[in-house]
Amino acid sequence: MRFLNDHTIKLERELNDLDRFVLKFLKVLEKYVDYVIISGYIAILFGRSRATEDVDVFIKPIDREQFIRLYHHLQKDGFWCLNAESDDEVYSYLGEGIAIRFARSGEAIPNFEVKIAKNILSLATFSDAIEVETSEGTIKISSLERQVAFKKYYLGSDKDLEDAKHIEELFKDHLDYDTIKKYKDLIKKEYG
Repeated sequence: MRFLNDHTIKLERELNDLDRFVLKFLKVLEKYVDYVIISGYIAILFGRSRATEDVDVFIKPIDREQFIRLYHHLQKDGFWCLNAESDDEVYSYLGEGIAIRFARSGEAIPNFEVKIAKNILSLATFSDAIEVETSEGTIKISSLERQVAFKKYYLGSDKDLEDAKHIEELFKDHLDYDTIKKYKDLIKKEYG
């Protein structure tokens, strides 16, 4: 693994089934809306050995017609929504701020937990996202600094703290600790 520039990492490991699931879903998603992966899958992508049931992703706000096209394309490509079957019902969940989940047809795990970015902190995730180039496609993730800050100062479970520690150890020569502190302060201001 190596940095190609400040916003691009080349991942030089063999991909696993979870990575291929992620890439297949993102190949459809990115045709309809901008996205960024957040949370635990990022640590897993970079070699942390742990299981996950879901891959969290923020999307930018999307209108109903565009969402319905996305929804039907996902169905055509072998995904189903765990929340509901009706495209209107699924879209209404998003509008209410409820995350929607997609998995391979007939399965429940792993799944994508899709959320619309609505507040300032979640929308800002798009401005400093990093692209991870793999042998089979590109995955857009939240910045490493943002990832560490949210894991340590917002989520805070043992699993999240271990994820943050893994990222900090792996990228210690690339992390901007002033930026992590800035996110820490923003998290405390936004979420108390």
